[in-house]
Amino acid sequence: MSLPIHHMIASGPRPVAPFSHAVEADGWVFVTGQMPTDPQAPDAPLPEGIEAQTRRVMENLKLLLGGIGLGLENVTFARIYLTAFERDFAAMNEIYKGFFEAGKLPGRTTIGVTALAVGALVEIDLIARRP
Repeated sequence: MSLPIHHMIASGPRPVAPFSHAVEADGWVFVTGQMPTDPQAPDAPLPEGIEAQTRRVMENLKLLLGGIGLGLENVTFARIYLTAFERDFAAMNEIYKGFFEAGKLPGRTTIGVTALAVGALVEIDLIARRP
């Protein structure tokens, strides 16, 4: 087993805590949970509503994956955290599924939580695999 590679993507979102954007080991890539912050304006208010926040989180994840030569087609598993599970689950799913090819969705767990960093409604982390 090789040593892990710690990735920080220069154009990626500003971290809200001490972490790498992604860590890679033996072809597996673990992408840190992303918030709905704008990488171009990290201090701007978060987008309003679960749909806009889910879109921003997914765009941030695509940006990070792209920074290491991967895409959403390489994702094997996702974890989603929602602060208002019952209210936001269906709407988040509608946005989320549009980012993947039909019939090629990664495995997934969705978890209701009491709070997320920066007051976000949603956070998503990923596991991807290099071809």
